Amino acid sequence: MKAIQITDQGKTRVVETPKPELIPGHVLLKTGYVGFCGSDLNTFRGLNPLVKLPVVPGHEIGARIEEVAHDVPPFFKPGLNATVNPYSSCGHCPACENGRPNACEFNQTLGVQRNGAMAEYILVPWEKVMADPAISVRDFALVEPMSVGFHAVNRAQVTDIDTVMVIGCGMIGMGAIARAALRGAKVIAVDVDNKKLRLAKRLGAQYTIHSVDENLHERAQEITRQRGADVIIEAVGRPETYIASISEVAYTGRVVYIGYAKERIPFDTQYFVKKEVNIKGSRNATPADFKAVMEYMKKGGLPVEELITAVHPPEEAQTALEKWSAHPSEVFRILIRF
Repeated sequence: MKAIQITDQGKTRVVETPKPELIPGHVLLKTGYVGFCGSDLNTFRGLNPLVKLPVVPGHEIGARIEEVAHDVPPFFKPGLNATVNPYSSCGHCPACENGRPNACEFNQTLGVQRNGAMAEYILVPWEKVMADPAISVRDFALVEPMSVGFHAVNRAQVTDIDTVMVIGCGMIGMGAIARAALRGAKVIAVDVDNKKLRLAKRLGAQYTIHSVDENLHERAQEITRQRGADVIIEAVGRPETYIASISEVAYTGRVVYIGYAKERIPFDTQYFVKKEVNIKGSRNATPADFKAVMEYMKKGGLPVEELITAVHPPEEAQTALEKWSAHPSEVFRILIRF
């Protein structure tokens, strides 16, 4: 079968690999669409320390069930559209024992610590498959990144009396915006791209701030009547956005970090104490987050066409990653179609 590998910094290739053979407790999926995410781009750029090359990337999956093992629950039938929870969990580390396997100490995400889904077929344990005939194979490829944003909103315990500022309007930030709006919160979207800010409004943001053209602090103070945002969700992973999150959060507010900062950050820690801020990390997503995204998508409120920047065959993966690397702010999601 055909698969994509990232073989070295800035290099990909299409290879032929054996088709997986069905084993007990597993489901064989025929891949339809797989999204490139930020971790795949960092792998391509040589900036992902978790990856050992060569690796098959991809964990944002839209597929169709091809075969099921004899011991798989009867709900999973050939022909059913599906996606995959791409994270692993050991079951014994503190995170797993505390009922939060999405943050497993020994997690291995598809396409990062182990080979991913950018192949014509993938074999996965049935417990990791999430299927629904009402969602298309293509649209299923958007569920995982949206679910990461949904999970951050859960971590922040957002309610309808909160003002929530989401910094970064990529796919994950859009998920956070949509989920916070669904919970009735007042949402402020922050980004450096006007197109993304316009789309953020369609997903429920009531206010937008272009953080280059506008003064972030002054505008945020104006919107919040000098109080600051009750919740900040950081979905960029830059030192300046990490620091801004502490600056713009209200006293006794909550800050949730999704983005991975690649550099050390010099915080003025007095504000951690003065504001008595709750600071949380948010990692991956839970099955409940996946299900919430799926229900949201079935209601038809997600402008899927605008979130998909481009669709390419496997042979164009190199070109797609080169373009994304050169113009990162212009991309929501690139899908590879098998």
